[in-house]
Amino acid sequence: MKRIVLAAVLTFFAAQGYAQKNVKKVLFVIVDGIPADVIDTVATPNIDKISAVGGFTIASMGGEVGGYSETPTISAVGYNSLLIGVWANKHNVWDNDIEAPNYNYQTIFRMLKESDPTKKTAIFSTWLDNRTKLVGANLPETERFAFDYFFDGMELDTLNFPHDKDKMYIHNIDEEVSKDAARYISTESPDLSWMYLEYSDDMGHKFGNSPQMVDGLQKVDEQIGRVWEAIQYREKKYKEDWLIIITTDHGRTEDGFGHGGHSDRERATWIVTNSKNTNSHFRQTPEMVDILPSIAHHLGLSIPKKIAMELDGTPFIGPVAATDLKAELKNGGISMTWKALSNGQNGRVWIATTNHFKTGGLDNYWLVGEVSLGEGKMNFPLNGIESEIFKVVLETPSGYLNYWILNPRN
Repeated sequence: MKRIVLAAVLTFFAAQGYAQKNVKKVLFVIVDGIPADVIDTVATPNIDKISAVGGFTIASMGGEVGGYSETPTISAVGYNSLLIGVWANKHNVWDNDIEAPNYNYQTIFRMLKESDPTKKTAIFSTWLDNRTKLVGANLPETERFAFDYFFDGMELDTLNFPHDKDKMYIHNIDEEVSKDAARYISTESPDLSWMYLEYSDDMGHKFGNSPQMVDGLQKVDEQIGRVWEAIQYREKKYKEDWLIIITTDHGRTEDGFGHGGHSDRERATWIVTNSKNTNSHFRQTPEMVDILPSIAHHLGLSIPKKIAMELDGTPFIGPVAATDLKAELKNGGISMTWKALSNGQNGRVWIATTNHFKTGGLDNYWLVGEVSLGEGKMNFPLNGIESEIFKVVLETPSGYLNYWILNPRN
């Protein structure tokens, strides 16, 4: 009898140990203000190691130029576009003041926690506002979302990090942030983490295109090397399946000093990942908002339909059927186009004439019809329906694409 019990116990613990293998984990890293043409030309051995496993691509930040989704190429705006997977017309963060975020649009952290409260989240940041304002930790508007672990706020500690005109105190904080991130990932292995590093942006603002900007990137590379070592340790020892995504929040003006506008260099960003499962969209200049659905795919996170229909991004990891949806009013109807990325698949078109989601409500979508995605276009009549907004959604086997038509004359 004792042998039977012992065998059962050993079987149970063996099963528990096996169940922990290949658990999905994610770390995304935002390094501030590094133009695509800089990272593409400067030696970054640690970032290169990661891209050698997965890939590197030029990306974009800023929404549709001249369209309703045009979004400033400003730091906090970029962070929030990643966190929520939508552009500024929805998340309502337009500058670094972060005056009135629309928390009805959830961050990836809230989505994960609402899907599975046992999942662990962490943030390692050189800017306190990332946690308190953008994610909205402990606010009633975010249903008191709280990180399981945070390491931030040191920019307010002038005793241990006295502020100097050369901004070396920010580099010193970045150092502490990256060291703590590496330590915590090695020992605690949170399911979803964000590391934010600031010093590189300060060098751009102070010196423009310069050796100091290059030095800022090289310092970042060393810091990323720490967390990459931690991830490799977890993968080797615990057989976890880690995704790391590294990006920047904006490019810079031609002289390197500023950003915020929509010149090619200000919009040009980049993405590095260790994922071996990138799709064709990854090689087609993905956007900042594409990172959230890519993370969700890796985690196996099922995003509720009402949220998924609002997302502006297309995953660059996993299967993808279509991207780049556009729509316009034409000849009494709506004309749609999109880029088909697969053959032989069908989709469905939905439309709503309200924007109740903005204020926490639900929009009533009605089904227009089914389309062959390979055709890349569809026209349908409105039969006299008038509205100030038409929210057009293309449902595909790999997710939803949406585009708004604003018609303020009605």
